[in-house]
Amino acid sequence: MKRWLVPTLYIVFLMLPIYWLLAMSFKTTNEILGGFTPWPQEFTLENYAVIFTDPSWYWGYINSITYVTINTVLSLAVALPAAYAFSRYRFTGDKHLFFWLLTNRMAPPAVFALPFLQLYSSVGLFDTHIAVALAHCLFNIPLAVWILEGFMSGVPKELDETAYVDGHSFPSFFFRIFLPTITSGIGVAAFFCFMFSWVEMLLAKTLTAVDAKPIVAIMTKTASSSGYELGLLAAAGCLTIVPGAFVIYFVRNYIAKGFALGRV
Repeated sequence: MKRWLVPTLYIVFLMLPIYWLLAMSFKTTNEILGGFTPWPQEFTLENYAVIFTDPSWYWGYINSITYVTINTVLSLAVALPAAYAFSRYRFTGDKHLFFWLLTNRMAPPAVFALPFLQLYSSVGLFDTHIAVALAHCLFNIPLAVWILEGFMSGVPKELDETAYVDGHSFPSFFFRIFLPTITSGIGVAAFFCFMFSWVEMLLAKTLTAVDAKPIVAIMTKTASSSGYELGLLAAAGCLTIVPGAFVIYFVRNYIAKGFALGRV
């Protein structure tokens, strides 16, 4: 019994903020501000009704999912061949280039907000999904390359040689033989790319205005004459957890293997 006490208390401690957010989503703002209540005294679905009936709210979720999906696909498409090159070949400055990629990931998004805003406004990409997706690639591609290179380096080079001896072309070998051996790494890289792009707010808010405005930007504009609509914010917060939970559910096995075998 004692062995389960500490893990149980830890899980309860972690789940408490989520429960509190969920409870707040079923309360009115007046009840939230009125005092401490562990559960809704006046249960209401009005907050969720606003989100699912107000176009600005549900389009915010659609916009976010759209550019996050585009970014994840682009990041993996670029990172896979780059990581393969770093893991299989040695060339002048390879280690310096690899480190330079990581330094891009270390920079805060605020550094690139103004340059991206001016650039995308000049070329007509401002307030589009692809603008946010490309901006997030600056951070996600280095991370994906770093993760995938660790997995690819663990695959023996003899696999490549054997495939070529058997008559496979490089595309055939890469997609049919090599990639299935690093599915765990791809799952881990996709998870981190998705989550960074999903929760990042500064670039997403700066590079959009109306047509591609994400949910994180809409959530910052819930102020009224009486203050912030806390119940509505809580409901929106609960719904923002759902996509991440779905991603974790589908790649959970890959993530477990990735944490055990990769560099993460």
